[in-house]
Amino acid sequence: MQDLESRLNKLEDKIKLPNFRGNKGLGNEVGYYVFDYPAEQEMVIRERVQYLISKYENSDIKLVVFDLYDTIIDLLEKEGFLDLCIEFEKTKGLPEITKAINEMLRMEEDNHSNELLAHIKDNTPEDAIVFLTGIGKCYPLLRSHKILNNMHQFVDNVPVVMFFPGKYDGQSLMLFGETKDDNYYRAFRIVD
Repeated sequence: MQDLESRLNKLEDKIKLPNFRGNKGLGNEVGYYVFDYPAEQEMVIRERVQYLISKYENSDIKLVVFDLYDTIIDLLEKEGFLDLCIEFEKTKGLPEITKAINEMLRMEEDNHSNELLAHIKDNTPEDAIVFLTGIGKCYPLLRSHKILNNMHQFVDNVPVVMFFPGKYDGQSLMLFGETKDDNYYRAFRIVD
């Protein structure tokens, strides 16, 4: 694999392409991409994403970033569940709060009322590129394959790039390079 800096430069070159932004050239596949990187490089990724947002703020390239962890916290807060979740975790533990949050946000497979993905859909303008960040911060509350497997029910008209702290080989996601997520075959590695 190339060094991270050159891969990030290639990512930027890719998002500038009109065919990429128009979600064309994939042969009827949805435009879902994974940019995998070593988890210890998280701060480099965060800085580059912020740089790209600033750089293209007043251009025809519309970048919309959803930090999934922050979005989950915002949704729980909006529904008045955040304090309840904190107390529930203290008394029942992490596995139970993970299950409860997934139920509250309706994260089950093939669910057209998924709160998180509905939020992304409702806040994504036409002709945008969606960047999904915060995957590592979400673990174990949210698994990346759940997002990718259900995204097509909500967002299929714009390209979506998931920044993934781990490895993606085109078939399976390996969070932090060691925690195997379920297989996922519909996303493309955006750069090698």
